[in-house]
Amino acid sequence: MSDQMAGGCACGRVRYTVAVHDDDAYLCHCRMCQRSTGSVSIASKNVKQAELCWDGEPDWYDSSPIAVRPYCRECGTSFGFKFKDGSENIDLTVASFDDPSRFEPKHHFGAESMHRQWLNTEGLKEIRTDEYKKLVDKWVEATGEFPG
Repeated sequence: MSDQMAGGCACGRVRYTVAVHDDDAYLCHCRMCQRSTGSVSIASKNVKQAELCWDGEPDWYDSSPIAVRPYCRECGTSFGFKFKDGSENIDLTVASFDDPSRFEPKHHFGAESMHRQWLNTEGLKEIRTDEYKKLVDKWVEATGEFPG
């Protein structure tokens, strides 16, 4: 059984729907993913390209001799990774889904580049966005309300 799920970029120019058959996702720590996203790791969901429908075509970055990466040229959102060799699958970034909460990491990839100090952050102070008055005030001044 599969569910249709939707996602998109920060500015809304690129949207997608895709059939999702399970909750399995993974964290990639390879240097290519780190550099292309500017993050220490990236959460990805592997899906079938034939079951992915783009509404607003993403731009494609030719990131290496073996892969390309979809992204939005307007806001910079990274959508994932796919091999150039005609593979039937594509990895989508978990955070680009409208509701990423259903996915669960099942493994790490690119472990040679893993920054372990960023994996288990339990115990660190947690600050909610709406508790940061300076940020809330800036939003209210700019838009009249705090997005929440």
